[in-house]
Parts: sequence; structure tokens; C-alpha cells
Amino acid sequence: MTTAIHRRVDLLRAGEDPTFIARLASGWAVLGNPQVLPGYCLLLPDPVVPTLNALAGAERAAFLADMAALGDAVLAVTRAVRINYAVFGNLDPALHAHVIPRYHDEPESLRTAQPWAYNWEAAPAFDPERHRDLGNRIHAALARIA
Repeated sequence: MTTAIHRRVDLLRAGEDPTFIARLASGWAVLGNPQVLPGYCLLLPDPVVPTLNALAGAERAAFLADMAALGDAVLAVTRAVRINYAVFGNLDPALHAHVIPRYHDEPESLRTAQPWAYNWEAAPAFDPERHRDLGNRIHAALARIA
């Protein structure tokens, strides 16, 4: 089965995905589209697997460690209050982790809600020019963490 995650990893391997942040031990760190909250990122495994449970031992540990490191980098760069982590794969049945910064200044009705309570269709789209600095700063923070 080919999913959007497979297609995106193929683009990353070819150097053709503008959301690229960094190549990590378990896969790829990318900026999310849309940027529903500033600094929203994803971790995509390489090779692509269907679920976290398809990974064993060191591969599973590497994915989870990379997810946490990406969260640490986003937290440092954005000065968010916390990071929400989500691994679903229901809509796109391939492992990928959402790394979502949360902020004090979010609207009160959304501040403690899950991130999918936001209107993702109305969120700012990823823009290579506008988000280049953010991606570069997350990349640099990841390099310091690793």
C-alpha cells in the first residue's frame, strides 16, 4: 500500500520536500502543513512501516527517542508551554508522529483542548519562504540535542 506518508518520504529521499527539517536516526523531521500552531512538526519513519507496533527493539526505541528529541527542539525554539505528541495512523495508515507545541496565548476555549479542535482548514499553510527560519532553527536545536 502506498500512502501520503510513503509519497512524502520518497520526496524527502529525493531532496524535494520543502518542509524538510532534518534526517534523524529513525526517519525525517518535517514541518507540518498546515501550521495550525507555530512549530507543528511530524516525524516520518524511514523505511515507512504501518504502525509503531511494526517496529521492534532498537528501531522502536530510535523512533520514540527521535520523536522526543524533535519535541525538545520545538519546545526550545518556540518557547511553547508543552508539546503534545500524537500517533494515530487512522486516516493515513502508516506510522507518523505529530509533534504539536502548545502556547499560553491560545484562545481559552482551545488551550486545553486536543489540537484537532482547531480549524485545520483555516490554519496558515506551510510556506517555504515564511517558515524557512523556523525550520532552520529547529534543525539547529536538533543538532545541539543529538
